[in-house]
Amino acid sequence: MLTLKQIYDGEDAVIAALEKKHVNNAREIIEGVIAIDRQRKAAQQKKDAASAEMNKMSKSIGMLMGQGKREEAENAKAQTAALKETIKQLEQEMDSEEQKLTQALLQIPNVPYAIVPEGASAEDNLAVKVGGWAFGEGLKKLDQSADKAFSASGAAIALKDWPASENPEPASAKLPHWELAKKYNLIDFDLGVKISGAGFPVYIGQGARLQRALINFFLAEANKAGYTEIMPPTVVNQASGYGTGQLPDKEGQMYHCEVDDLYLIPTAEVPVTNLYRDVILDEKDLPIKNCAYTECFRREAGSYGKDVRGLNRLHEFSKIEIVRIDTPEHSDASHREMLAHVEGLLKKLELPYRILRLSGGDMSFTAALCYDFEVYSEAQHRWLEVSSTSNFDTYQANRLHCRYRRDEDKKVTLCHTLNGSALALPRIVAALLENNQTDEGIRIPKALQPYFGDEWIR
Repeated sequence: MLTLKQIYDGEDAVIAALEKKHVNNAREIIEGVIAIDRQRKAAQQKKDAASAEMNKMSKSIGMLMGQGKREEAENAKAQTAALKETIKQLEQEMDSEEQKLTQALLQIPNVPYAIVPEGASAEDNLAVKVGGWAFGEGLKKLDQSADKAFSASGAAIALKDWPASENPEPASAKLPHWELAKKYNLIDFDLGVKISGAGFPVYIGQGARLQRALINFFLAEANKAGYTEIMPPTVVNQASGYGTGQLPDKEGQMYHCEVDDLYLIPTAEVPVTNLYRDVILDEKDLPIKNCAYTECFRREAGSYGKDVRGLNRLHEFSKIEIVRIDTPEHSDASHREMLAHVEGLLKKLELPYRILRLSGGDMSFTAALCYDFEVYSEAQHRWLEVSSTSNFDTYQANRLHCRYRRDEDKKVTLCHTLNGSALALPRIVAALLENNQTDEGIRIPKALQPYFGDEWIR
C-alpha cells in the first residue's frame, strides 16, 4: 500500500497518478486519509500530554505523603486515576483511527510510473516491441532493441491503431486447439466438466506430456538465468493475501476455503513474495531471484464468450512465476532483465509475439508499471496474453513489511518487489498446437523437443 510519506511529500502528484489509473474521487480519498491520520496524531498528542501529566502527578504523591499533606496526596491520586482513564480512552481512539487508516490505505491502488500511458482500457495499451514473424512496414519501427522498447522515448503503437492486416495470418485455414485436442486425444474438456466443472480440463497422454515438458523447460531456463526454485504451498492465509494485494478481493476472483479461512492461490507470486513478509534483508543479498511452478486457481467471475473457449480462460492452470526482491536503485534494471527473460522464452518457442506497456486504466491494482506479452493464435486469429511482468515499487513491500538494511548507512528501508509469468501454460499450449499444425501432425519447437521426447505430436 502507499506510505503516508508518499502522500504527504507529494499529495497532488499522488492524486494525479491515481486519476491516471481512473480512480474515482482520488482527491477526496487522499484527503480522507490525511484527515484520519491527523485525527490519529491529535489523539497521540493528547495521550502523550496526559501521560506526562500523570507521571508528574504520580511522582508528587510520595512527596506529598512525606510532607504530611495527605489530603493533597489523595487529590493527586484521584487526578492520576482520572488521567489513567483518559489515557485508556485516547489509546482506544488511536487504535480505532489506526484501523480506519489501514483500511483506507488498503483500498487505494498503487500509483503508476510516469512512463505508463494514459488510457481507460486495453485499447490504449502501447505495443512497444514485436518478434517471431516477418512483419510488414507498419510494424518495422517496433523491431528494436530492448532499451528503446522499454523507454518513454521508444517507438510504440496503441492497440486501437494496431494494423491487423500485418498479423501473422497463415496461408490456409487452421483448426482451433480444442478441435486439435480432440483429434489427437490431448485434452478432454468434457471429462473435466464431469469431475469438477467448466474450466478444469483433463490432459491426456501426449497432452499431459506437453504440459510437463513446458513446465520443465521453463524451470530449466529460469535456473539458467539464476533463479532459485521454490516449491510453495498452493493455499495461503489472509495475511499472505493482504501482503501481495489480492485481498481485499474486490472482484471476487479468489477461491476461499471458508472453514479454515484459507485461499487457493491465483499465482505463485502470493506465497513466494510472502516468504519475505516481516523480514529485514541485507543489501548485499539483493536482488533475490526466485521461481516457482504451481497450479493456479481463479474464479474468473464475469468471463464469457469466445474468451473462455478451450484453454483460453481456465479456473485451474499451470504457471511458472519469477519473483524478485530488489533495491529501489536496481529494480528498473531487474524489470528489464525479467522482460528479456520472458521474451527469450517466446523466441525459443518460435511463437509470434508482441510486448505491450499497459495503460493506467488497464493495469492491475498493485502494479506501478506492467508489460504484457501476447502470442498470436493463427487459428483463432487473435492475440493471447501469456505473461504480465510488473514492478510494484514499494507497494507490496509496505504491506509485507519487507525491508532491507543499506550497506552504506545501515538504514532500514522498503524493498521493491517484482514478478512475472515465465510462463503461463494454457494459452502457450493453445498457440503451440494451432500454429504448428501440419498434415503430418503437430510440430514441437526444437528447444522443447528434449523435454517432450519427440519432434511431433501424431
